[in-house]
Amino acid sequence: MTAQDTDIRPLEVAVTAPEPGDATLHFIGRIHTPFTERSQCPRQGKPDGPECRIEIFPPWDRALEGIEDFARIEVLYWLDKSRRDLVVQNPGHTDRTYGTFALRSPVRPNPIGTCLVDLLRVEGNVLVVRSLDCLDGTPLIDIKPDRCAFSPKAPPKP
Repeated sequence: MTAQDTDIRPLEVAVTAPEPGDATLHFIGRIHTPFTERSQCPRQGKPDGPECRIEIFPPWDRALEGIEDFARIEVLYWLDKSRRDLVVQNPGHTDRTYGTFALRSPVRPNPIGTCLVDLLRVEGNVLVVRSLDCLDGTPLIDIKPDRCAFSPKAPPKP
Protein backbone atom coordinates (compact mmCIF):
# COMPACT_ATOMS: atom_id res chain seq x y z
CA MET A 1 0.00 0.00 0.00
CA THR A 2 1.16 3.51 -0.73
CA ALA A 3 0.79 6.46 1.62
CA GLN A 4 -2.19 7.66 -0.40
CA ASP A 5 -3.97 4.38 0.37
CA THR A 6 -3.52 4.70 4.15
CA ASP A 7 -3.49 8.43 4.86
CA ILE A 8 -6.62 10.19 6.01
CA ARG A 9 -7.32 13.65 4.61
CA PRO A 10 -8.42 16.48 6.91
CA LEU A 11 -12.00 16.03 8.20
CA GLU A 12 -12.25 12.39 7.11
CA VAL A 13 -13.59 9.83 9.58
CA ALA A 14 -12.54 6.19 9.73
CA VAL A 15 -14.19 3.39 11.71
CA THR A 16 -13.05 -0.07 12.69
CA ALA A 17 -14.47 -2.18 9.91
CA PRO A 18 -15.45 -5.81 10.48
CA GLU A 19 -13.14 -8.43 9.05
CA PRO A 20 -14.08 -9.29 5.45
CA GLY A 21 -15.62 -12.69 4.93
CA ASP A 22 -19.33 -12.29 5.53
CA ALA A 23 -20.15 -12.94 1.87
CA THR A 24 -18.70 -15.09 -0.88
CA LEU A 25 -18.03 -13.87 -4.39
CA HIS A 26 -16.68 -15.92 -7.26
CA PHE A 27 -14.52 -13.79 -9.51
CA ILE A 28 -15.38 -14.62 -13.09
CA GLY A 29 -12.43 -12.92 -14.71
CA ARG A 30 -9.76 -10.28 -14.51
CA ILE A 31 -9.57 -6.76 -15.92
CA HIS A 32 -6.45 -5.61 -17.73
CA THR A 33 -5.81 -1.85 -17.93
CA PRO A 34 -2.70 0.31 -18.29
CA PHE A 35 -3.32 1.77 -14.80
CA THR A 36 -1.00 0.48 -12.06
CA GLU A 37 -1.66 3.19 -9.44
CA ARG A 38 -4.92 4.78 -8.29
CA SER A 39 -3.65 8.23 -9.27
CA GLN A 40 -3.48 7.07 -12.92
CA CYS A 41 -7.12 5.95 -13.08
CA PRO A 42 -9.44 8.42 -14.78
CA ARG A 43 -12.40 9.51 -12.65
CA GLN A 44 -15.38 7.44 -13.82
CA GLY A 45 -13.64 6.42 -17.03
CA LYS A 46 -13.19 8.40 -20.21
CA PRO A 47 -14.90 7.69 -23.54
CA ASP A 48 -11.61 8.43 -25.29
CA GLY A 49 -9.55 6.43 -22.80
CA PRO A 50 -7.28 3.53 -23.71
CA GLU A 51 -8.53 0.16 -24.88
CA CYS A 52 -8.77 -2.25 -21.95
CA ARG A 53 -9.35 -5.97 -21.87
CA ILE A 54 -11.77 -7.94 -19.73
CA GLU A 55 -10.74 -11.58 -19.55
CA ILE A 56 -13.54 -14.03 -18.68
CA PHE A 57 -12.44 -17.28 -17.06
CA PRO A 58 -13.91 -20.68 -18.00
CA PRO A 59 -16.61 -21.86 -17.50
CA TRP A 60 -18.07 -18.34 -17.38
CA ASP A 61 -16.80 -17.50 -20.88
CA ARG A 62 -19.82 -19.35 -22.32
CA ALA A 63 -22.03 -16.66 -20.74
CA LEU A 64 -20.68 -14.14 -23.28
CA GLU A 65 -22.95 -15.49 -26.02
CA GLY A 66 -24.91 -12.56 -27.47
CA ILE A 67 -22.91 -9.84 -25.67
CA GLU A 68 -21.66 -8.54 -29.03
CA ASP A 69 -25.22 -7.27 -29.69
CA PHE A 70 -24.62 -4.45 -27.21
CA ALA A 71 -22.58 -1.31 -27.76
CA ARG A 72 -22.32 -0.62 -24.02
CA ILE A 73 -22.04 -2.92 -21.05
CA GLU A 74 -21.93 -2.40 -17.30
CA VAL A 75 -18.92 -3.94 -15.59
CA LEU A 76 -18.94 -4.78 -11.87
CA TYR A 77 -15.60 -5.39 -10.21
CA TRP A 78 -14.00 -5.85 -6.80
CA LEU A 79 -11.75 -2.96 -5.80
CA ASP A 80 -9.33 -5.27 -4.01
CA LYS A 81 -6.74 -2.58 -3.28
CA SER A 82 -9.21 -0.15 -1.65
CA ARG A 83 -9.45 0.61 2.03
CA ARG A 84 -12.83 -0.17 3.58
CA ASP A 85 -13.02 1.90 6.74
CA LEU A 86 -13.89 5.50 5.83
CA VAL A 87 -17.44 6.67 6.53
CA VAL A 88 -16.73 10.36 5.85
CA GLN A 89 -14.41 11.35 3.04
CA ASN A 90 -12.80 14.54 1.81
CA PRO A 91 -12.42 14.26 -1.98
CA GLY A 92 -9.14 15.73 -3.18
CA HIS A 93 -10.87 18.28 -5.41
CA THR A 94 -12.84 20.07 -2.64
CA ASP A 95 -12.67 21.15 1.00
CA ARG A 96 -16.14 19.73 1.69
CA THR A 97 -16.67 16.33 3.27
CA TYR A 98 -19.21 13.75 2.16
CA GLY A 99 -20.47 10.46 3.51
CA THR A 100 -19.08 7.50 1.62
CA PHE A 101 -22.51 6.64 0.22
CA ALA A 102 -22.73 10.11 -1.36
CA LEU A 103 -19.57 9.48 -3.40
CA ARG A 104 -18.39 7.22 -6.19
CA SER A 105 -15.07 6.81 -4.39
CA PRO A 106 -13.42 3.37 -4.50
CA VAL A 107 -13.15 3.56 -0.70
CA ARG A 108 -16.28 1.71 0.50
CA PRO A 109 -17.32 -0.86 3.10
CA ASN A 110 -17.85 -3.34 0.26
CA PRO A 111 -15.55 -2.09 -2.50
CA ILE A 112 -17.66 -2.91 -5.53
CA GLY A 113 -16.94 -0.77 -8.55
CA THR A 114 -19.19 -0.25 -11.54
CA CYS A 115 -18.48 1.33 -14.87
CA LEU A 116 -20.50 1.69 -18.04
CA VAL A 117 -18.09 0.99 -20.89
CA ASP A 118 -18.13 0.92 -24.66
CA LEU A 119 -17.80 -2.62 -26.00
CA LEU A 120 -15.46 -2.38 -28.99
CA ARG A 121 -15.15 -6.07 -29.86
CA VAL A 122 -15.15 -9.62 -28.55
CA GLU A 123 -12.02 -11.74 -28.99
CA GLY A 124 -12.93 -15.22 -27.76
CA ASN A 125 -13.13 -14.97 -23.96
CA VAL A 126 -11.89 -11.35 -23.94
CA LEU A 127 -13.97 -8.20 -24.20
CA VAL A 128 -12.11 -5.19 -25.56
CA VAL A 129 -13.64 -2.06 -24.06
CA ARG A 130 -13.06 1.64 -23.56
CA SER A 131 -13.90 3.87 -20.54
CA LEU A 132 -12.68 1.68 -17.68
CA ASP A 133 -11.46 3.31 -14.48
CA CYS A 134 -9.81 0.54 -12.44
CA LEU A 135 -6.35 -0.82 -11.77
CA ASP A 136 -4.70 -3.51 -13.85
CA GLY A 137 -5.50 -6.96 -12.46
CA THR A 138 -8.80 -5.95 -10.84
CA PRO A 139 -11.02 -9.01 -10.18
CA LEU A 140 -14.24 -9.12 -12.23
CA ILE A 141 -17.56 -9.77 -10.46
CA ASP A 142 -20.12 -9.51 -13.27
CA ILE A 143 -21.07 -8.01 -16.63
CA LYS A 144 -24.50 -6.78 -17.67
CA PRO A 145 -25.83 -5.14 -20.83
CA ASP A 146 -26.45 -1.41 -20.52
CA ARG A 147 -29.71 -1.17 -18.60
CA CYS A 148 -31.00 1.46 -21.02
CA ALA A 149 -31.22 -1.23 -23.69
CA PHE A 150 -34.01 -2.84 -21.66
CA SER A 151 -35.72 0.29 -20.38
CA PRO A 152 -39.34 0.66 -21.41
CA LYS A 153 -39.94 3.37 -23.94
CA ALA A 154 -42.01 6.36 -22.92
CA PRO A 155 -45.63 6.13 -24.03
CA PRO A 156 -46.46 8.22 -27.11
CA LYS A 157 -47.68 11.71 -26.37
CA PRO A 158 -51.37 12.28 -27.13
